[in-house]
Amino acid sequence: QVQLVESGGGLVQAGGSLRLSCAASGRTLSSYAMGWFRQAPGKKREFAAALSRSGLSTYYVDSVKGRFTISRDNAKNTVYLQMNSLKPEDTAVYYCAGHRDYSSRYYVGESEYELWGQGTQVTVSS
Repeated sequence: QVQLVESGGGLVQAGGSLRLSCAASGRTLSSYAMGWFRQAPGKKREFAAALSRSGLSTYYVDSVKGRFTISRDNAKNTVYLQMNSLKPEDTAVYYCAGHRDYSSRYYVGESEYELWGQGTQVTVSS
């Protein structure tokens, strides 16, 4: 059974940076396309960033383009979300997700992912 565990969240001032990590246990993440989603207080969970199994293709929601970078280190069985120039509206619980895949695609829909972490809180103060 694969488990995903996020870490790296916290409180940061606007304009600051955080790097979230998503570590897997139980199976290698190299067979998975990965994504990051977030859920702000009182809102539905939304897509933030996606990464193909190969790591060669990425996709971002418009609101984070140019500020967030998703990446993977298969040797460490970990996926990252580097978040720069953070804004108060980035405040949310961030979840990593995995989809067992054999293609070069990335995925943006929640329903396309079968593995989920428990989430890590990111709070950006103004």
